[in-house]
Amino acid sequence: MSGHSKWSTIKRKKGETDSARGAVFTKVAKDIMQAVKQGGADPESNSRLRDVISKAKSSNMPNDNINRAIKKAAGAGEGDDYEEIIYEGYGAGGVAVLVRTLTNNRNRTAGDVRHLFDKHGGNMGVAGSVSFLFQQKGTIVIDSEEFAEEETVMMDALDAGAEDFTSEEGYYEIVTSPQDYYTVKDALEAKGYTFVDSNLGPVPITWTEVTDPAATESLEKMLEKMEENDDIQEVYNNWNN
Repeated sequence: MSGHSKWSTIKRKKGETDSARGAVFTKVAKDIMQAVKQGGADPESNSRLRDVISKAKSSNMPNDNINRAIKKAAGAGEGDDYEEIIYEGYGAGGVAVLVRTLTNNRNRTAGDVRHLFDKHGGNMGVAGSVSFLFQQKGTIVIDSEEFAEEETVMMDALDAGAEDFTSEEGYYEIVTSPQDYYTVKDALEAKGYTFVDSNLGPVPITWTEVTDPAATESLEKMLEKMEENDDIQEVYNNWNN
Protein backbone atom coordinates (compact mmCIF):
# COMPACT_ATOMS: atom_id res chain seq x y z
CA MET A 1 0.00 0.00 0.00
CA SER A 2 1.13 3.53 -0.66
CA GLY A 3 2.49 5.72 2.12
CA HIS A 4 1.12 9.14 2.99
CA SER A 5 3.84 10.79 5.03
CA LYS A 6 7.54 10.69 5.76
CA TRP A 7 9.15 9.74 9.04
CA SER A 8 12.44 11.62 8.72
CA THR A 9 11.46 14.38 11.16
CA ILE A 10 10.47 11.93 13.87
CA LYS A 11 13.61 9.87 13.33
CA ARG A 12 15.66 13.02 13.85
CA LYS A 13 13.77 13.72 17.07
CA LYS A 14 14.58 10.26 18.43
CA GLY A 15 18.28 11.14 18.41
CA GLU A 16 17.93 14.47 20.15
CA THR A 17 20.06 15.59 23.07
CA ASP A 18 18.60 16.06 26.54
CA SER A 19 18.38 19.82 26.00
CA ALA A 20 16.52 19.31 22.72
CA ARG A 21 14.14 16.87 24.41
CA GLY A 22 13.46 19.56 26.99
CA ALA A 23 12.39 21.84 24.17
CA VAL A 24 10.08 19.10 22.87
CA PHE A 25 8.54 18.80 26.35
CA THR A 26 7.87 22.55 26.35
CA LYS A 27 6.05 22.32 23.03
CA VAL A 28 4.01 19.32 24.15
CA ALA A 29 3.10 21.11 27.38
CA LYS A 30 1.72 24.01 25.31
CA ASP A 31 -0.36 21.56 23.28
CA ILE A 32 -1.67 20.00 26.49
CA MET A 33 -2.66 23.41 27.83
CA GLN A 34 -4.37 24.31 24.57
CA ALA A 35 -6.29 21.03 24.56
CA VAL A 36 -7.45 21.56 28.16
CA LYS A 37 -8.69 25.07 27.40
CA GLN A 38 -10.60 23.85 24.36
CA GLY A 39 -12.14 20.70 25.82
CA GLY A 40 -11.57 20.41 29.57
CA ALA A 41 -9.08 18.64 31.82
CA ASP A 42 -10.57 15.13 31.66
CA PRO A 43 -8.88 13.02 28.95
CA GLU A 44 -11.77 10.55 29.02
CA SER A 45 -14.11 13.17 27.61
CA ASN A 46 -11.49 15.23 25.76
CA SER A 47 -10.14 13.17 22.86
CA ARG A 48 -7.71 15.89 21.82
CA LEU A 49 -6.18 15.96 25.30
CA ARG A 50 -5.99 12.16 25.34
CA ASP A 51 -4.15 12.27 22.04
CA VAL A 52 -1.65 14.89 23.21
CA ILE A 53 -1.00 12.95 26.43
CA SER A 54 -0.27 9.88 24.31
CA LYS A 55 2.19 11.92 22.26
CA ALA A 56 3.78 13.25 25.45
CA LYS A 57 4.34 9.73 26.74
CA SER A 58 5.80 8.58 23.42
CA SER A 59 8.31 11.45 23.83
CA ASN A 60 9.16 10.09 27.31
CA MET A 61 7.73 13.19 28.99
CA PRO A 62 7.47 12.53 32.75
CA ASN A 63 3.97 12.16 34.20
CA ASP A 64 4.69 15.01 36.62
CA ASN A 65 5.26 17.35 33.67
CA ILE A 66 2.04 16.18 32.02
CA ASN A 67 -0.04 16.66 35.18
CA ARG A 68 1.55 20.04 35.84
CA ALA A 69 0.59 21.28 32.38
CA ILE A 70 -3.00 20.05 32.82
CA LYS A 71 -3.35 21.74 36.21
CA LYS A 72 -1.79 24.96 34.97
CA ALA A 73 -4.20 25.14 32.03
CA ALA A 74 -7.21 24.31 34.20
CA GLY A 75 -6.41 27.21 36.52
CA ALA A 76 -4.98 29.66 33.99
CA GLY A 77 -6.35 33.10 33.30
CA GLU A 78 -6.89 34.69 29.93
CA GLY A 79 -3.42 36.20 29.99
CA ASP A 80 -1.95 32.73 29.57
CA ASP A 81 -3.81 32.00 26.34
CA TYR A 82 -2.00 30.93 23.20
CA GLU A 83 -3.35 31.50 19.72
CA GLU A 84 -3.00 28.79 17.06
CA ILE A 85 -1.90 30.17 13.67
CA ILE A 86 -1.01 28.22 10.53
CA TYR A 87 1.55 29.74 8.18
CA GLU A 88 2.05 28.55 4.61
CA GLY A 89 4.87 28.83 2.12
CA TYR A 90 7.37 27.15 -0.14
CA GLY A 91 10.83 25.98 0.79
CA ALA A 92 13.81 25.59 -1.51
CA GLY A 93 13.08 23.36 -4.49
CA GLY A 94 9.38 24.22 -4.45
CA VAL A 95 8.54 22.09 -1.41
CA ALA A 96 5.20 23.05 0.15
CA VAL A 97 5.36 23.77 3.88
CA LEU A 98 2.68 24.25 6.54
CA VAL A 99 3.81 25.62 9.91
CA ARG A 100 1.52 25.20 12.94
CA THR A 101 2.27 27.64 15.74
CA LEU A 102 0.98 28.39 19.22
CA THR A 103 1.86 31.94 20.18
CA ASN A 104 1.03 34.74 22.59
CA ASN A 105 2.57 37.28 20.21
CA ARG A 106 1.50 36.88 16.59
CA ASN A 107 3.73 39.71 15.33
CA ARG A 108 6.84 38.05 16.76
CA THR A 109 5.89 34.65 15.41
CA ALA A 110 4.96 35.88 11.93
CA GLY A 111 8.28 37.71 11.70
CA ASP A 112 10.23 34.65 12.85
CA VAL A 113 8.50 32.31 10.40
CA ARG A 114 8.93 34.71 7.48
CA HIS A 115 12.62 35.12 8.36
CA LEU A 116 13.15 31.34 8.38
CA PHE A 117 11.54 30.97 4.97
CA ASP A 118 13.52 33.88 3.49
CA LYS A 119 16.87 32.95 5.02
CA HIS A 120 16.81 29.41 3.62
CA GLY A 121 15.73 30.02 0.05
CA GLY A 122 11.96 29.85 0.49
CA ASN A 123 9.12 32.29 0.71
CA MET A 124 6.10 32.61 2.99
CA GLY A 125 2.75 32.85 1.20
CA VAL A 126 -0.77 33.87 2.10
CA ALA A 127 -3.42 31.63 3.63
CA GLY A 128 -4.45 28.98 1.11
CA SER A 129 -1.30 29.23 -0.98
CA VAL A 130 -0.19 25.66 -0.23
CA SER A 131 -2.86 24.12 1.99
CA PHE A 132 -4.69 22.81 -1.09
CA LEU A 133 -1.76 20.41 -1.55
CA PHE A 134 -2.59 18.68 1.76
CA GLN A 135 -5.54 16.79 3.20
CA GLN A 136 -6.53 16.04 6.79
CA LYS A 137 -5.70 12.49 7.85
CA GLY A 138 -4.92 10.57 10.99
CA THR A 139 -1.46 9.03 11.11
CA ILE A 140 -0.37 6.40 13.64
CA VAL A 141 3.18 5.05 13.77
CA ILE A 142 4.15 1.75 15.42
CA ASP A 143 7.67 0.44 16.04
CA SER A 144 8.11 -2.66 13.87
CA GLU A 145 10.86 -4.00 16.12
CA GLU A 146 8.48 -4.00 19.08
CA PHE A 147 5.62 -5.52 17.06
CA ALA A 148 7.33 -7.77 14.54
CA GLU A 149 4.32 -9.60 13.06
CA GLU A 150 3.59 -7.28 10.16
CA GLU A 151 0.55 -9.14 8.86
CA THR A 152 -1.04 -9.19 12.32
CA VAL A 153 -0.51 -5.45 12.79
CA MET A 154 -1.88 -4.74 9.33
CA MET A 155 -5.01 -6.84 9.84
CA ASP A 156 -5.64 -5.34 13.27
CA ALA A 157 -5.31 -1.84 11.82
CA LEU A 158 -7.58 -2.51 8.86
CA ASP A 159 -10.13 -4.31 11.02
CA ALA A 160 -10.19 -1.24 13.29
CA GLY A 161 -11.10 0.94 10.30
CA ALA A 162 -7.76 2.20 8.98
CA GLU A 163 -7.64 3.40 5.36
CA ASP A 164 -4.05 2.46 4.64
CA PHE A 165 -1.08 0.55 6.06
CA THR A 166 2.57 0.94 5.08
CA SER A 167 5.61 -1.00 6.27
CA GLU A 168 8.86 0.94 6.18
CA GLU A 169 12.27 0.29 7.68
CA GLY A 170 11.81 0.27 11.45
CA TYR A 171 8.15 1.26 11.59
CA TYR A 172 4.60 0.75 10.37
CA GLU A 173 2.50 3.72 9.34
CA ILE A 174 -1.28 3.55 9.64
CA VAL A 175 -3.45 6.17 7.95
CA THR A 176 -7.08 6.88 8.84
CA SER A 177 -9.81 9.30 7.87
CA PRO A 178 -10.18 12.24 10.28
CA GLN A 179 -13.51 10.81 11.49
CA ASP A 180 -12.05 7.38 12.30
CA TYR A 181 -8.73 8.47 13.80
CA TYR A 182 -9.66 8.19 17.48
CA THR A 183 -11.70 5.02 16.91
CA VAL A 184 -8.78 3.27 15.23
CA LYS A 185 -6.33 4.53 17.84
CA ASP A 186 -8.49 3.37 20.75
CA ALA A 187 -9.03 -0.04 19.14
CA LEU A 188 -5.31 -0.59 18.65
CA GLU A 189 -4.53 0.56 22.20
CA ALA A 190 -7.12 -1.92 23.48
CA LYS A 191 -5.16 -4.67 21.70
CA GLY A 192 -1.99 -3.66 23.51
CA TYR A 193 -0.28 -1.57 20.85
CA THR A 194 1.87 1.39 21.79
CA PHE A 195 2.68 4.20 19.36
CA VAL A 196 5.93 5.88 18.45
CA ASP A 197 3.85 8.82 17.29
CA SER A 198 0.28 9.69 16.32
CA ASN A 199 -1.15 12.79 14.76
CA LEU A 200 -4.35 14.18 13.29
CA GLY A 201 -3.33 16.77 10.75
CA PRO A 202 -2.39 17.56 7.17
CA VAL A 203 -0.64 15.02 4.94
CA PRO A 204 0.47 15.70 1.36
CA ILE A 205 -1.70 14.82 -1.61
CA THR A 206 1.35 14.94 -3.90
CA TRP A 207 5.09 14.85 -3.21
CA THR A 208 7.90 17.08 -4.47
CA GLU A 209 11.27 15.64 -5.50
CA VAL A 210 14.34 17.76 -4.85
CA THR A 211 17.49 16.79 -6.75
CA ASP A 212 19.63 19.92 -6.32
CA PRO A 213 22.12 19.41 -3.44
CA ALA A 214 22.06 23.10 -2.50
CA ALA A 215 18.24 23.09 -2.27
CA THR A 216 18.37 19.90 -0.21
CA GLU A 217 20.80 21.49 2.24
CA SER A 218 18.66 24.64 2.50
CA LEU A 219 15.52 22.58 3.19
CA GLU A 220 17.22 20.56 5.90
CA LYS A 221 18.50 23.70 7.62
CA MET A 222 15.13 25.46 7.39
CA LEU A 223 13.20 22.52 8.83
CA GLU A 224 15.77 22.09 11.60
CA LYS A 225 15.55 25.75 12.59
CA MET A 226 11.75 25.66 12.47
CA GLU A 227 11.73 22.70 14.84
CA GLU A 228 13.95 24.66 17.23
CA ASN A 229 11.65 27.70 17.32
CA ASP A 230 9.68 27.93 20.57
CA ASP A 231 6.46 29.10 18.89
CA ILE A 232 6.41 26.40 16.20
CA GLN A 233 4.63 23.21 17.22
CA GLU A 234 4.53 21.19 14.00
CA VAL A 235 5.94 21.51 10.50
CA TYR A 236 4.30 19.61 7.62
CA ASN A 237 5.83 19.38 4.15
CA ASN A 238 5.57 17.41 0.91
CA TRP A 239 9.28 16.79 0.42
CA ASN A 240 9.85 13.27 -0.91
CA ASN A 241 13.16 12.72 0.86
